Amino acid sequence: MSDPGRAGSVRVTEIFHSIQGESTWAGLPCTFVRLTGCPLRCVWCDTAYAFHGGTRMDIDEVLAAVRAMGCRLVEITGGEPLVQPGAAILAARLLDEGCTVLVETSGALDVSVLDPGVHRIMDLKCPGSGEEHRNLWANLDHLTGCDEVKFVVDGTADFDWAADVIRRHGLDERVRGGSLGALLVSPVWGMEEMEELAARILESGLPVRFQTQLHKHIWGPDRAGV
Repeated sequence: MSDPGRAGSVRVTEIFHSIQGESTWAGLPCTFVRLTGCPLRCVWCDTAYAFHGGTRMDIDEVLAAVRAMGCRLVEITGGEPLVQPGAAILAARLLDEGCTVLVETSGALDVSVLDPGVHRIMDLKCPGSGEEHRNLWANLDHLTGCDEVKFVVDGTADFDWAADVIRRHGLDERVRGGSLGALLVSPVWGMEEMEELAARILESGLPVRFQTQLHKHIWGPDRAGV
């Protein structure tokens, strides 16, 4: 982290144009900037190839690549993008260019570094991920009406945990879009308890959005998370 050039650059795994597969933005064309590196090791992770490697790019280079895609909806993802100091700078620069900017983050790192104009999609880690202990609960105090909270669940026990978190922390009020589905419940691909999960959501009365990974329905289960 001591590299003086690091804040003005980012290590990039890939930049691509695709259909947004998750969140309230699902179905829309989107440019993805996948940054390299992640300190977490969720047991169901489908983007382990982004843990290492990548190419160091100046932020101006990334902006040029995004412009070439011709799509103004941009998601910065990973890996865990906020592990790189340059991610927040990149997000702010994209906003300056008139882009709508989404940042997909685990919630294990401080989200307050992001410009308030960024739509933060914060993935709180359920027990089934093996990384529940990494949740930085102070991040909940920084959520705004622009933001979304996602729970990737690997069974109904994970949903019960998520429902308890939503109620205890008043997330349906804290995330003002909660009534519009900004609280996301996403089953791990291939989970067998889909009908039971749907029933549990209905019984809970919570304003959560039950969604599967659209990109995997289109391109198959080997398509990485976006």
